[in-house]
Amino acid sequence: MRHLLKLSLFLLLCLLIFLGVHYFSERNGLSFEDVFTNSSTDAKFNYHVEIDEIINNEGLHPIVEEKTEQLIKYSSEEGIEIIITDGYRSIEEQDKLYKQGRQNSEQVVTNAEGGQSYHNYGLAVDYALLNENGEPIWDIHYDGNKNGEPDWFEVADIAKELGFTWGGDWSRFVDYPHLQMTFGYSIRELKQAARNSD
Repeated sequence: MRHLLKLSLFLLLCLLIFLGVHYFSERNGLSFEDVFTNSSTDAKFNYHVEIDEIINNEGLHPIVEEKTEQLIKYSSEEGIEIIITDGYRSIEEQDKLYKQGRQNSEQVVTNAEGGQSYHNYGLAVDYALLNENGEPIWDIHYDGNKNGEPDWFEVADIAKELGFTWGGDWSRFVDYPHLQMTFGYSIRELKQAARNSD
């Protein structure tokens, strides 16, 4: 009986912790992964970017654009050619992508509606590898530079060294092509700033 009581208390504590993290993430407009990943990456690089600079920018934010160009260059130096398949997305483009797999038979590719993705604020890019024929591939096991390590993960490591958060590290919705820089802003803060600027 005592063991059952201890187990019940342990499970209750776990539930309370989970609910607390969920409440915190919802209140601050963060995904569950953001609670554990974004702050440490952003703190490491200590970028100070005003939110108005993000909201009033069309296309990729200049820092994200610069770091993306460095990613392409540094990956190439490792014998890995990549292509950026997506960057800034409008709200309309995001809504269309969200409907994919929900209103047709295609695969679901995002859980973010318009305004809920860092792509919508120019803070995210998606990448793919280029094979020996120069064709884009999404094979996470491909080892084109023949060093015994998957090229996809080598690129992700380079991106993280440049300050990106990688979607492949997420636990709830793993997104291997996705890289983002939040500059410490939650989606909720960005959406509110966008509303205020209208």
